[in-house]
Amino acid sequence: MSARKEPLKTLVAAPPGAAVKSVEHAEIAREFAQVRASLDRGSEVGLHGRDRKAPGKRELHRASNDRHVEGRYWSVLGLCEIANFASLRRHLGRARADSLILDVARRITSILPDVRVSAAGRALVELSFERESPEVAADEIERIRKGFARPLDLDGEPHQLQMHFGVAAAPSVEDDEVLLAEAAESALDQSRIDGRLVMLDLSRADLAFDKLTLMRELPRAIANGEMFLQYQPKVHVRRQEIASAEALVRWEHPTRGLILPGDFISVAEQAGEIATLTLWTLRQVIEDQKKLRADGFDLLLFVNISGQLLADADFVNEVCELLAATDAKLGFEITETAVIRDPECAIRHLQFFADSGVTLAIDDYGAGLSSLAYLKKLPAKELKIDKMFVMQLTSSNRDPLIVRSTIDLAHALEMEVTAEGVETPSALALLSVMGCDMVQGFLISRPLGLDAFRKFLADDGHLDSANGQPQSFVRPESFWKRA
Repeated sequence: MSARKEPLKTLVAAPPGAAVKSVEHAEIAREFAQVRASLDRGSEVGLHGRDRKAPGKRELHRASNDRHVEGRYWSVLGLCEIANFASLRRHLGRARADSLILDVARRITSILPDVRVSAAGRALVELSFERESPEVAADEIERIRKGFARPLDLDGEPHQLQMHFGVAAAPSVEDDEVLLAEAAESALDQSRIDGRLVMLDLSRADLAFDKLTLMRELPRAIANGEMFLQYQPKVHVRRQEIASAEALVRWEHPTRGLILPGDFISVAEQAGEIATLTLWTLRQVIEDQKKLRADGFDLLLFVNISGQLLADADFVNEVCELLAATDAKLGFEITETAVIRDPECAIRHLQFFADSGVTLAIDDYGAGLSSLAYLKKLPAKELKIDKMFVMQLTSSNRDPLIVRSTIDLAHALEMEVTAEGVETPSALALLSVMGCDMVQGFLISRPLGLDAFRKFLADDGHLDSANGQPQSFVRPESFWKRA
């Protein structure tokens, strides 16, 4: 990581004191030693050995302040990774492959002479520089990327290096080295997934920046009890009773307030915390269900399961052990797109859950590329129609056709159907005529904390009414507006 206090010091291979055990060539070791010696002398050495006098601290401070005043000073940190390092190592041999970072550094500095380059690993190079705007910095990074489109001459033989580029830029007045490093690492992770150069601008107040902070804070939030659950009931239309409820995780941040799942679930997946968060949710749901049973409400409670976890054998085993130790009635909601990622593994693990007594529901059906080939293989008992079809049910010509055909298809596959996003009595009435089994949405209730949910169940009296008959959910529209 470069330091702003010395913005013009060039680290061509490794900072003083860095280990070079993996570099076995004597020539490379001597080059590292030369760089260290030059740094100790307080001078700046290029990769080809040309010495240039380093600016004094006073000149450095003045130059930095001038750029601050003009508002044209941006700090840029980039991570460049050799994507095909493993195949190159097999061809070149370990010793020569270990020196590839120096070849990469030479090409970078030949394109951008003022860049500071350091080795962050055998296949990873860190570069940093300053520019007057992020747009200019992006152009410079693009020049470097294009520079690696040409084969690299390695001992007289051309080799094509495939590179991943993750870059972060921040105004110098807001420069936080930790955040800049985290942003560059996040950008590199995204670059590996997308196969393209990814650059994050930390000055933008969007989720790309917020997610970096949330990613760092999430493990603490889970450990410190900042997470809590809300429950949204699902009503069985024909029986006119609440048959189940969906558990929805929320984050009460100490300074940001309420953070909804759409803002942190993807963060949990990227940070590798989704298994921890889901296991916490499952344990909390089991405890909450005990309280509901003590009140006389034996409801099936559903938990959303990330697609990432369907391929995680350790997570599946831990959940099965958890289920074996309890008599909880649980359901898992999974998206069909999550199954399509790795159908064979996902279906096998879902069968484990089903054999453990878990009710499986296919969530957001119709929102992605629904496939009948996978749908018929899933051991699911419930299909949830995505709310984007339900919310336009009474104002669209096509959505009712889609919903009706989906209901018929699910029934043919011996699954019950839940319609999400039900907000009006007219939509409820139409779904009832179509044969929809269950409905969920603000018409019934918004998501409620456990205490409010228990009161909602008790006040409604739908499980234990005085005359033994459940109360009707077909009520005046004015009632639902108060819900």
